[in-house]
Amino acid sequence: MAEISGNFGDREILDDMLASQKEMTGLYNLAAGECASGALRGVLMDLLGEEHQMQADIFTELSKRGWYPTEQAPQQKVRQALERFQNSDS
Repeated sequence: MAEISGNFGDREILDDMLASQKEMTGLYNLAAGECASGALRGVLMDLLGEEHQMQADIFTELSKRGWYPTEQAPQQKVRQALERFQNSDS
């Protein structure tokens, strides 16, 4: 059986942080959606926003270092998605 090393690099640490943030946002989202208290829901929504910001910051750092590559979407597809979601409000 392989020995587990405690020497993690920046990439492994950031990957783990991103996975943790994804889990946290899911849990806060679930809790806020099923909360009967408006005051508590407000607190949970504030925390959810903070968690999303941390997740975005970690994603940005991974992306900046080339460790989370993303493809640029064609402008037409971006416009179509934007129109679809804007039209869903009406």
